[in-house]
Amino acid sequence: MIRQPAGFWRRLAANFLDAIIIGIPLSVISYFITGDLEGDPLTNTLNVLYALIIPVVWSGYTVGKKIMGIRIAKVNGEKLGIGAMLLRTLVAGLIYVLTLGIGIIISAFMVGLRDDKRAIHDFIAGTYVTHDTPQSSKIVSL
Repeated sequence: MIRQPAGFWRRLAANFLDAIIIGIPLSVISYFITGDLEGDPLTNTLNVLYALIIPVVWSGYTVGKKIMGIRIAKVNGEKLGIGAMLLRTLVAGLIYVLTLGIGIIISAFMVGLRDDKRAIHDFIAGTYVTHDTPQSSKIVSL
């Protein structure tokens, strides 16, 4: 059941915060390790691992989503797992690349215009982004 879906601007701000707080420092650290800043496989790998693992262990939150008060949740109410995050991140990313970015534009319109605020990657993974807090009390505080 979809309750309190998060809209386009809040989701965009959360992604922007993740890029600033996580992405830039990872790039700098990777640069000091590898000496390469452009297209660095270490940075790309760490960013993908962050996007896959952190929401699973942190009840659907990333750092940016936690700051914005939103999180990823499963539509069926089950706990978010690595399988859903793999579908959401890698499979959807592949679709966005194969459509030459058109899929991203369509997803942005879907989040902005649909009542449930679900994008293509949400449909693929059976997820949505919500303002609701998790039912579990085992949330790691920031």
